[in-house]
Amino acid sequence: MKRRTLLLGGLALSTPLLAGTPAGAAPATRSTATRSTATGSTATAPAAGALTNLSHLDFLRQAVAPPALEGHTTYRLAESPEVGMLWTYAEPGPDGNLRRVGGGAYDPATDTWGQGAYNADDVARAAVVYLRHWTQTGSTGSRDVSRELLRGLTYLQTTTGPHAGNVVLWAQPDGTLNPSAEPVELPDPSDSGPSYWLARTVWALGEGYAAWRTADVGFAGFLRERLDLAIGALQRQVLSRYGTFQTVDGERTPAWLIADGADATAEAVLGLAAYVRAGGGATARLALRHFAAGIAALAGGDARHWPFGAVRPWALSRSMWHGWGSQMPAALAAAARVSGDRRLLDPAVADSAVFTPWLLTSGGPDNGRIPTPVDRSQIAYGVDSRLQSLLAVADATGRGGFDQLAGVVAAWYFGANPAGVPAYDPATGRTIDGISGDGTINRNSGAESTIHGLLSMLALDARPEVAAAARQGRIVERVGTRVVEAEQGTREGGATVVTPPSSWNGESSISGGSLVRMPAGSTVRWELPPSPQPELVLPVVDLTPGASAVTRWSALAGDGRTSPLGQVRHGQTGAQGTSPAPGALLPVTLSGAGELPAGATALAATATGDGAVVDAVMLEPLLSRFVVAGDGHATAVLRSAARAPRTTTVTLPGTGPAVVESYDPAGVRRSRTVVSGATVPARVLPGGFTVVRR
Repeated sequence: MKRRTLLLGGLALSTPLLAGTPAGAAPATRSTATRSTATGSTATAPAAGALTNLSHLDFLRQAVAPPALEGHTTYRLAESPEVGMLWTYAEPGPDGNLRRVGGGAYDPATDTWGQGAYNADDVARAAVVYLRHWTQTGSTGSRDVSRELLRGLTYLQTTTGPHAGNVVLWAQPDGTLNPSAEPVELPDPSDSGPSYWLARTVWALGEGYAAWRTADVGFAGFLRERLDLAIGALQRQVLSRYGTFQTVDGERTPAWLIADGADATAEAVLGLAAYVRAGGGATARLALRHFAAGIAALAGGDARHWPFGAVRPWALSRSMWHGWGSQMPAALAAAARVSGDRRLLDPAVADSAVFTPWLLTSGGPDNGRIPTPVDRSQIAYGVDSRLQSLLAVADATGRGGFDQLAGVVAAWYFGANPAGVPAYDPATGRTIDGISGDGTINRNSGAESTIHGLLSMLALDARPEVAAAARQGRIVERVGTRVVEAEQGTREGGATVVTPPSSWNGESSISGGSLVRMPAGSTVRWELPPSPQPELVLPVVDLTPGASAVTRWSALAGDGRTSPLGQVRHGQTGAQGTSPAPGALLPVTLSGAGELPAGATALAATATGDGAVVDAVMLEPLLSRFVVAGDGHATAVLRSAARAPRTTTVTLPGTGPAVVESYDPAGVRRSRTVVSGATVPARVLPGGFTVVRR
């Protein structure tokens, strides 16, 4: 489960454990398969040629008869006392076979976990898997499983008292609720306020109502009641602040997002859009509009300015983007289609057409660009979030370039990832739990990874052309962002390296763990391997309100000539406001030419005034690229940070003609050519992307 947890006023990022047991979990001392794995029937076996295989998700399911508890019940509990739950993690046991485990320390005497065995986050999203599988394939097995999981999810929802509509996150193996988990997660108790798990409950109930409203009117009516209860909680706790803003390092950000997150809110919007489309009332429609407006307010940047067109996930940080939960474009596309407000598409399109090509060429859907890629771990949740967003924007706009990008993103599952191996196994339905930046694989296969792998496979099964492109599971070439650490430079004039006790400050993370403080008159010089093309220079600096410092940047050529590039004013930020930390650690586009010439061998910065702090320098090629191949085909994605059209050549594996399609920053195709030969000329529009396919 990915969520942010506020600790001591800061932010502890959730990342996957890349070896051993799940994060926060003690090794299990016995198998946790207690009675029957499956709840009700087993979902239908995969159809011939289909990628979607529900076998492992079936393995994680558990039938549970929860105890009687005031404020917690579900649909026809007296008649059917067992409900559907889902084990949180799966890891290899002593015999090498996967076993199901919970979260936190395990106590064999009580058969309990510090957190619990099952959690609302995963039960909700598993229900979405089975609902989509049922509606896509007609599987009665998946229909029945979705019903039981939705019954289990609504048992976790609190129905009475001041927290009515909220959701308890954790339950123990026997179904006993654990509102206050160890380690602590906020809100605590977990049903005492708005949360990621409330947002995901809305997602599941919205899609559940849409699927069940004609299949079983009584059950659909129950889902509607519970969804309205959840929406009521969101109105009371979050949407009551609609139209109010908070100040975050000088920027105005919306104060009406769930857990201050566009990521959490986006998943609620997916459910609200499904509900409204299926006949949900005026209250749900208004909540959809207001939440979508809040998400859209966190969009910003362009091909030359951070965050490069992305919709940021967290209202309290100008520096953060992460792959997991990044379904903001999908939510905006869904809201635009349901509400008829096409303005919501603009930030979704920019995220898809400008940011995603940058993401692909600079390393992929990492767990942490904060703002540099300090956590290069990649998980299915991040990949699926990017894939679903591209497909949703493609459907909303009718622009085929987004489908092509989706195929390249989905190639991660088939080997186009840092490990170079498949992350999803169609024979078992397992998705690995993560891949670190150095290629280390976490071969556990817990609920979250399994769920999002399957959501991706369902999407690919519904789009054979995208699925075919995803089979290109080998990375051929990647030319993208170079990050140069400030402390790697040669320092003069009193510039010093500073290493704080923690690289994480509550809203951003220091690249490499150290910064360089530059007093007036100091200089830092970095020797660089020369690049064959110009690069956009973005110093990553700690902007501080009121700082008088200015750093002036210049490039040095091999013959000793110096070229001025521009400057950074280190005081150009506003009041801290509700930001967790003073100052803003941000990539800043230089005020001048800003481009390191091709062949430059060094970069230098000189400070005037007080308060200059430099963390790193991001060097962005004016034309970056990502090339994948496999299954007899190859695809290149080219991305431009240039101010004018540029032409380059691409060498693609394979034989036969190549199709070259150029897109502008709105994802509109502007040219299409067919070229023969191994080396293919390709034109890339400023701020746009080009796809070359053979």
